[in-house]
Amino acid sequence: MTKTNNPSPHISVMQEEMLSFFKGQKIKVFFDGTLGAGGHSRAILEAHPEITTLIGCDRDPDALAIARKNLEPWKDKIDLIHGDFAELDRYLEERKILSVDGFFLISECHLCN
Repeated sequence: MTKTNNPSPHISVMQEEMLSFFKGQKIKVFFDGTLGAGGHSRAILEAHPEITTLIGCDRDPDALAIARKNLEPWKDKIDLIHGDFAELDRYLEERKILSVDGFFLISECHLCN
């Protein structure tokens, strides 16, 4: 077996469902609280060019590094945070953001493992 440094590609789950939920909506500020490799954020940025700020949050610094590369075309719109989405209030306050137009959050199901 050959081992490589490239991780297997991450497949974003529920991407079509997420996009259909926001279809027809005008989004200025979006918060992705489980950023991962940035697949959902990329999809929402492609579907909603009107987004001015996308805040992406993840506890995994390696995932943040991958997401930063994957979201490079939108580098002027993204703000990536190493942390937990439970701290959302603090993140918004620090950035003087008063409202968010859309959220995407996935929580782990510890009963499913």
